[in-house]
Amino acid sequence: MTLDLVKPGNCGIITAVGGQGALRRRLLDMGLTPNTKVTVRKVAPMGDPIELYLRSYVLTLRSEDAANIELREVKPA
Repeated sequence: MTLDLVKPGNCGIITAVGGQGALRRRLLDMGLTPNTKVTVRKVAPMGDPIELYLRSYVLTLRSEDAANIELREVKPA
């Protein structure tokens, strides 16, 4: 499953970060690395952007970029 398909309130563990070159580097630099727990907090009314909570901070990410992040869904704690 990719991050753009996760519904608000659900969370998952990142398994892989896709993308090429600068995009992949930017995602990794923002803390979206494998084995990181990510919770989807909100999705904008038109579906873009997505507000995430990870590593004790909030990150807003475009759906197009979130589609490059693969994760396995886990139950919220």
